[in-house]
Amino acid sequence: MYGQVIKLIKKFIAFLTAAFLCLPALYPVSAEETLSVSARAAVLMDASTGRILFSVNPDEKLAMASTTKIMTALLALEEAEKENKAVKITREMIQVEGSSMGLKEGNVLSLKDLTAGLLAVSGNDAANSVAIAVSGSKEAFADRMNQKAQELGMENTHFVTPSGLDDEEHYSTARDMAILACHALENEEFAAIVSQPTIRVTYQSPDQSYVLTNHNKLLRMYEGCIGVKTGFTKKAGRCLVSAAERDGVRLIAVTLNAPDDWNDHMAMFEYGFSQMSVFTPDESAYRLPIAVVGGEASSVSVRGETGEAVNLLKKEEDSLIRKVELPRFVYAGVEKGQIIGRVVYCLGEKEVASVPLRAENAVPYLHREKTAWEKIQEWFTGFFIHK
Repeated sequence: MYGQVIKLIKKFIAFLTAAFLCLPALYPVSAEETLSVSARAAVLMDASTGRILFSVNPDEKLAMASTTKIMTALLALEEAEKENKAVKITREMIQVEGSSMGLKEGNVLSLKDLTAGLLAVSGNDAANSVAIAVSGSKEAFADRMNQKAQELGMENTHFVTPSGLDDEEHYSTARDMAILACHALENEEFAAIVSQPTIRVTYQSPDQSYVLTNHNKLLRMYEGCIGVKTGFTKKAGRCLVSAAERDGVRLIAVTLNAPDDWNDHMAMFEYGFSQMSVFTPDESAYRLPIAVVGGEASSVSVRGETGEAVNLLKKEEDSLIRKVELPRFVYAGVEKGQIIGRVVYCLGEKEVASVPLRAENAVPYLHREKTAWEKIQEWFTGFFIHK
């Protein structure tokens, strides 16, 4: 009997142990906790808000190789908006090691075509040509790159070369490169170039054109990928800045020194899209009368509308607080469409969205008939002024 009791106790303990070991399966771990990347530094950013969704050493200063060319291309395209000048290639421009778009001394291309070459096939010759054509020298162009970096809030970045070739003072961070990519993609020309798996580049001299294949394999590997730029040197390792869109959400992924960068980026995108949702505030059904003082009508109806979509984490949607901000009354005259108040959506104390409340109709000032005494006063006043 005693032996049977001992056996039952042992079986019960074994059951409890097994149940305890199964707890992780009963309470799943969040994707962020299980997401891992090969990169020395990584950032996943929501492009619309700048919110960091995932990061590894986001502010560590590291070499960023040819992802540098995002800045080079951005400055080139901003210059081309003023004048898409023809650039005659010189020996100085093409005396550079590493990847090349095959430029030769005497070739003539526009700034935009050079930019396509430096982005698609990472041409160091194209980067040097842009720098010298825009600023007169690589050093002067680097100054311009650093000035732009400061304007964008890239606090831990310093540029030395337009191509991204190694230099002790040439560095950035995963966070800063995500900030740069967000801004660069707002440039329509830039976004059009980096989103194409292949692109045609036209030479003005000699009169010819070539189709270049973009080095960014994610454009073909991951549905929704829209860019941006690859990079590699022995010092920097494999570097990649990419962007993808799904259901109204745009994400920016950056990895620096990542042996498995393609898979890193696809994993980060899958995680990010699983966490995000798009919230569109809809107040189109909202109607409310507001009192009007001194008007031909005693009140005016205000109406809501559909606001701009904003990106939220899915878990935040249930925490939104809706507030209506309206005055108790307004003074005449009120114009049709005039903003009277607004509906605000907040997460805690932070406002994340708002919708204006507008007057549905105009309410002019009340013009009443003057009394006899007011008419007499007005006549006498006018009489003495004119006499």
